[in-house]
Amino acid sequence: MTRNLFHLAVIAAFALLTACATPPGDTRTEPADPTESDEASKLPPAVTRATLGAADISGDGSAETPDTPAAAAAAPAPAAPAAPAAPDELIAHLRSQFSIPPAGRAEVRKHADWYVHHFDYLERVFERASPYLPHIAAEVEARGLPGEVAFLPVVESAFDPFAYSHGRAAGLWQIIPSTGKHFGLKQNWWYDGRRDVLESTRVALDYLEYLHGLFDGDWLLAVAAYNCGQGTVARAIRRNQSLGLETDFWSLKLPAETRVYVPRLLGLTTVLAAPDDHGVTLPEISPQPVFAVVELDGQIDLAVAAELAGLELAELQKLNPGFNRWATDPDGPHRLLVPVAMAADFHVAIAALPASEHMRWQRHAVRPGDTLGGIARRYDTTVEVLQSVNGLPGTRIRAGAHLMVPTSTRSIADYPLSADNRLADTQARQRAGRVRSEHTVRKGESLWSIARRHGVGHRELASWNGMAPGDTLSVGRTLVVWQAGDKAGTAKAAAARPGADPMIRRINYTVRRGDSLYRIANNFRVSVADIRRWNDLDEQRYLQPGQRLVLHVDVTAQSGG
Repeated sequence: MTRNLFHLAVIAAFALLTACATPPGDTRTEPADPTESDEASKLPPAVTRATLGAADISGDGSAETPDTPAAAAAAPAPAAPAAPAAPDELIAHLRSQFSIPPAGRAEVRKHADWYVHHFDYLERVFERASPYLPHIAAEVEARGLPGEVAFLPVVESAFDPFAYSHGRAAGLWQIIPSTGKHFGLKQNWWYDGRRDVLESTRVALDYLEYLHGLFDGDWLLAVAAYNCGQGTVARAIRRNQSLGLETDFWSLKLPAETRVYVPRLLGLTTVLAAPDDHGVTLPEISPQPVFAVVELDGQIDLAVAAELAGLELAELQKLNPGFNRWATDPDGPHRLLVPVAMAADFHVAIAALPASEHMRWQRHAVRPGDTLGGIARRYDTTVEVLQSVNGLPGTRIRAGAHLMVPTSTRSIADYPLSADNRLADTQARQRAGRVRSEHTVRKGESLWSIARRHGVGHRELASWNGMAPGDTLSVGRTLVVWQAGDKAGTAKAAAARPGADPMIRRINYTVRRGDSLYRIANNFRVSVADIRRWNDLDEQRYLQPGQRLVLHVDVTAQSGG
């Protein structure tokens, strides 16, 4: 099987750079979410986008880039990334490629001891890593990088492709938006390349190679710069040079997080390098490719793809975490990763399925007051998709017209790892000793002002809602607030006082037999018009028992009667 090697083109000379590749890991002993990074800093020169090898069905060895649709008539046959050369066990094989000089320092021993004493944690991490590590190892070996690099996602994300830090870093390699954009990663409503296993690995290794060259072949400085930014490391080097001091990693004055981050990686690889000496038995991971790349000819509903592949939907989503929604991105990449054993049958099945059955379509009659944005929200799609599908040059639509809308074949709740459902799970997670409330964002509010009002930390508030402190808030968004029991009681009492500020909560209401919009509105002290607006209800249709409604209720306006 041919392999397209990645090539890094370092274009610019070393300049005063202030980038943060990924936010640093925090200073707790257990690996945790990295901290915030500087989005506005400069980045290294862009590198040429690499292609992913995929043998054509005819066997001529042709390949396409991940974002290039295959020909509609004949998609390429699936191809699995090459495994390292004939090892029996992957961690042992990577251990043979370790080349970063060991450091017999107390900081490293501290982290090595932590991994030994919390080996159950490490076993869980490697279980999560098993679908992804063979591909990462193959790419690391193809580039001739140290084997230690393959284990960087243990420190970055604990090998969780859905990890998101309060520094806005995402994916296995914890790449921030600006770094992803610089290296050509698509990031939109449908798709986030920072979570894509293939693309995020490409970018991370490209950047690490660049940093290695930038810092004269010093891997400790390269890893440090990947964490806190090349500009931060460069300034620390210049400072030491001006003082006549050494400029190796251990001599530099770097952020506290980085001073933990590098020893944490070295502590991990110290244990992996000599498991017997540390009294641990490492899990066995096969070096054979777990997934194969199957090229598609356009957008497809992930539920349809999972059924064709004979997979549970969640398993398909774990292999393709870059897709945020219920379908692949309409503009690509048009490919899916599927287990090697199922790839050939899936390729045949997808080729035989008519394009019209890749997605389900619904005809929507435009009513007075409809907007493209409202229709897009109702069907869980975007304005851009509606414009593209219906050939609309702008956002104006007229009542009586009809729009074709792509819709999911299953209930949105049936796509367990979509961005919306991951957020719902995060918000629903119980917090010991705290009471849950909800807050609907109003104009002019920020995470800081909302947190202050409810007596909680703004970083806590962001974490409870799957956000980073620097993320923007949209008006109408519902946030979950977990207050300490005493604070929650105080807030509730204050809300009951006359003249108290409104406390809006989003609730789900199931329509009962005999209910009407007027009755529900009266019970919850809201207007019929608001209920219609919140739920995009047709004035000509009646409520049905079992129908679920979303209500935004002011709890300060409710009485006991």
